[in-house]
Amino acid sequence: MSARPLGSVSIDLDNLWAYLKTHGDSEWRRHPSFLPSAVPRLLEIFGEHGLTTTVFVVGTDVVREDGAKAVNEIAAAGHEIANHSFGHEPWLHRYPRDRLEEELRLTDEAVVTAGAPHPLGFRGPGFSMSHDLVEVLCERGYTYDASTLPTWVGPLARAYHNRTAPRADNHGRDELFGGFARVLAPVHPYHWTTPGGSRLVELPVTTMPLLRTPIHGSYLLQLYGMSPKLARAYFRTALKLCLARGVAPSLLLHPTDVLGGTEAPGMEFFPGMATPGERKVAWLAWVLRTMREHFDIVGTGEYVRRTEIRRLRPSTRLAAGG
Repeated sequence: MSARPLGSVSIDLDNLWAYLKTHGDSEWRRHPSFLPSAVPRLLEIFGEHGLTTTVFVVGTDVVREDGAKAVNEIAAAGHEIANHSFGHEPWLHRYPRDRLEEELRLTDEAVVTAGAPHPLGFRGPGFSMSHDLVEVLCERGYTYDASTLPTWVGPLARAYHNRTAPRADNHGRDELFGGFARVLAPVHPYHWTTPGGSRLVELPVTTMPLLRTPIHGSYLLQLYGMSPKLARAYFRTALKLCLARGVAPSLLLHPTDVLGGTEAPGMEFFPGMATPGERKVAWLAWVLRTMREHFDIVGTGEYVRRTEIRRLRPSTRLAAGG
């Protein structure tokens, strides 16, 4: 019997303050945190399923006590720690090169101080990336990036987000979640190549093959809130299409996928927050079981290590802001 194809799962450990900041809520400045609730729950779920994954962490959290504790516990459980920037600003692609270098360096140092290995993977907040970012990642010894979401839904999600956000402090939100050009981005892993000849693997967050609609945790929960039957059918269809098209699914999760609204005050605007935490945990367990019926699940870094990436894409084709 042939081995099942590989798939990967990762978590963006976005904290409560980061969501509020992007949404334009001034309460973010107090840096409220739901990590003490979310991290043990996530570790328990993955432990029950015998899975190791990749957790992309935000440096601003890791330099704090609860964030450092989370990184230590996640790494001790065998999960990979990756870099999700220091300040979690989705307009990261606007940063000059020196600020990008600082974002990476500060988070790298915080992760190592917290007891985890130096990160080898990066994901930009809000799927933001740029030419300079690819080059800086190569220079700092990173082996892969996971910042692309090949979908046409981004501008629609941005419109919904901005409609529910405060009118003040709109800095950067006009470019959230990418543009319609993302629908043309590859769904398979590929390489970026820099002018100096360095190469960086790009591992896209998987979207529904052919339709290019999202299948990450938050989107699935939005469907689940409408109809659990619809959400199950949608996810099963996505996995079948992945198998048929030879796409290795890279499933993205967030702490909000296991938290109820009372555990994330101020996030009523976010999809799925009306669903109680215990129902979310049960739903995530079903998602992981269903994915494992067809794929061997590893973290994003392990997937890159095990897979030969043949597709090449020059960095000069990376559009500004996306």
